[in-house]
Amino acid sequence: MKSHTQVVVIGGGVVGCSVLYHLTKLGWKDVALVERSELTSGSSWHAAGGFHTLNGDPNVAQLQSYTVSLYKELEEISGQSCSLHLTGGVMLADTPERMDFLRLAQAKGRYLGMELELISVAEAKKMFPLLDERHFIGALWDPVEGHLDPSGTTHAYARAARINGAEVYRHTKVEELVQTPDGTWDVITDKGTIRAEHVVNAGGLWARECGRMVGIELPVLAMEHMYLLTDEMEEVTAHNEVTGKELIGVLDFGGEIYTRQEGKGILLGTYEQNCRPWSPRETPWDFGHELLPPDLDRIAPELEVGFEHFPALQNAGIKQVINGPFTFAPDGNPLVGPVRGLRNYWVACGVMAGFSQGGGVGLTLANWMINGDPGYDIWGMDVARYGNWATLAYTNAKVQENYRRRFRIRFPNEELPAARPHQTTPLYDRMLAQGAVMGDSWGLETPLWFAPPGVEARDIVSYRRSNDFEHIGAECRAVRESVGITETANFAKYEIAGPGAESFLSHLMTNTMPKAGRIVLTPMLNEKGKLIGDFTIARAGADKFYLWGSSQAEIYHMRWFEKHLPTDGSVTIRAINLGWVGLSIAGPNSRSVLAQVTREDVSNEAFRFMDFREMDVANAPCKVNRVTYTGDLGYEIWMVPEYERQVYEALMAAGREFDIRNFGMRALLCLRLEKNFGTWFREFRPIYGPFEADLGRFVKLSKDDFIGKQAARKEFEEGPRRLRVSFVVDAADADVMGDEPVWHQGKVVGWITSGGYAHYLEKSLAQGYLPAEFAANTGDGAFEIEILGDRRKATIIPEPLFDPKAERMRM
Repeated sequence: MKSHTQVVVIGGGVVGCSVLYHLTKLGWKDVALVERSELTSGSSWHAAGGFHTLNGDPNVAQLQSYTVSLYKELEEISGQSCSLHLTGGVMLADTPERMDFLRLAQAKGRYLGMELELISVAEAKKMFPLLDERHFIGALWDPVEGHLDPSGTTHAYARAARINGAEVYRHTKVEELVQTPDGTWDVITDKGTIRAEHVVNAGGLWARECGRMVGIELPVLAMEHMYLLTDEMEEVTAHNEVTGKELIGVLDFGGEIYTRQEGKGILLGTYEQNCRPWSPRETPWDFGHELLPPDLDRIAPELEVGFEHFPALQNAGIKQVINGPFTFAPDGNPLVGPVRGLRNYWVACGVMAGFSQGGGVGLTLANWMINGDPGYDIWGMDVARYGNWATLAYTNAKVQENYRRRFRIRFPNEELPAARPHQTTPLYDRMLAQGAVMGDSWGLETPLWFAPPGVEARDIVSYRRSNDFEHIGAECRAVRESVGITETANFAKYEIAGPGAESFLSHLMTNTMPKAGRIVLTPMLNEKGKLIGDFTIARAGADKFYLWGSSQAEIYHMRWFEKHLPTDGSVTIRAINLGWVGLSIAGPNSRSVLAQVTREDVSNEAFRFMDFREMDVANAPCKVNRVTYTGDLGYEIWMVPEYERQVYEALMAAGREFDIRNFGMRALLCLRLEKNFGTWFREFRPIYGPFEADLGRFVKLSKDDFIGKQAARKEFEEGPRRLRVSFVVDAADADVMGDEPVWHQGKVVGWITSGGYAHYLEKSLAQGYLPAEFAANTGDGAFEIEILGDRRKATIIPEPLFDPKAERMRM
């Protein structure tokens, strides 16, 4: 065994072997994998081995396509068969709502180049004659689905990596991880110690334990998962003989089951409602190539539906029941990337769909380690999407919820209840008492909309306009016509201080830094000139700045900030998190409200647009920005939590004469659409440049060097290849949600990032990206946007429909 190596990958499952292979493929040869037992000894060996390309996140779907395309390459390099069966597969819908889901999935696939096809149940039955047509109304066909041999595939990754120069140490248990003063790692095993520059935790069932070795608690939990194998079935044999083809894979939403052919029988698995976590606190190190006791009674309700939907299965003998554990993160997506605060410690775990996602995980992590960037937009898989609030108990509850919902559709206005409320502000009870329907904003309860007296405060989930529609409209009109108030605690907040603070921020951000008492808006880029942040920055003094950004990206951004901190101690940075909470008042009467609760002069001359002021509001020390995301006259008021109730009550009392009204996050997002404002995670992501995203006015190419400047200059000089645009949509009873394709003259030319109904303007609006050559086409109805399978006319609007000259913000 080596005593020194560049990388140690911990874990010999499909994910660890994929990471090892991709490191060698991209040029790092001095790498080793350490496995405590045999390869595949965790979850990989007993996996059902299915693969598919569909995913709710289009960026993850692209990586799943890469994974599937990789298998032939692995076979050629390694000489090891993956036993590929590219059968294709269908998703079956049994309700109109599930048909809407399939239409959305097909639409997403259009701009990803996926050949998805909506087919009739009769067509599906020809490919899978076991189904009973009476229980279904339609299906979605995907030709790039199938199954493989999990063990053979894992060994193909490992063998290809060894051919490329990697080493694999089996029966070698990692017992301790110690970071040395120079930043390298001592990987202490039962066979000796390896000094490594990098450590990758691909521990699978033991990922938590490998995390605890370095003092972190990763949000992963293993669940028992069962599937059964039938004896040979005449129906299967007959189909094979008549068609010369294998049965396709089938996903049945109504039954919450999946099936495919296995030998001359059927493999049937389910994500049962009566689910069971496995070893929720600690994973035993002596667990290996073994299964858990089967428990058919637990999955009996799902099996009953399956036997009804596929009657031939009722008469089939059960040859074997497989019950084995595999891990989930709270949202079901993998945890990938560098861990904040731990130099060169990487994770690749929680990959429950290892044979659909393992290749993409390995590729992006290897890219990240070698090139400093994953090469793809993997926000949906980034370990930084979770903070310390994702505790063991929280993870346990959310993983079980996710498991139960594996084959259930998620509506755009659906808020999931598990582990809630988790974090709350001092106004939580006041919001509920006033009819607030709350949402989960990265662990924090946030008002979404307010039900007036006599109206039940709950969402009726739907893909179409729902019961919140008229009430959100009333909130929007209150802001535009008078004044509204909303809680903004779910922003990320940071304090940057020290003699080097200005130069530090200037190096990170594209805009120039503000003068004392002023605010700027600025993007932040990576080295490739792509958007990795969007901030409001206020200067509180010569050496002190405050930043506001997206709460969901706080760990992601802190990881970046800390990576670039000067080592001389001239800059300190603090994530304030819920140390501050906030309220925003907006609308033409917002100044009159603020003036009644402070002794400061808040006239337009004394407190200008984009000013920052520390002042007492309702006798509480606050920090106030004259800016709001509504695009109207307004103020953001920040304070420590103990003052929030009194500030809120004072503002409500002062606003009573103006009929002040609470408004929630959904109204705020509608109001920003009227101003063509983009938002992080939708319009602003690491696949877009600042000029593509229409943020060029905030990029000062004339200032001193900043990260990504060279790439941004190139984008500016050559012109962006695509552009963010806004549309008015001829919608009916449903508005865009995001990820819909944009059509032009019968071809898909772009995609939608977000949208909704603009209640004050009474128009359906959308934002998205088009190739630059199309973006200037403002002809009436020049485009179409596909909404739930219906192509609706759409017209580009080159400037905001509300207050295009931005006079309201400055009034």
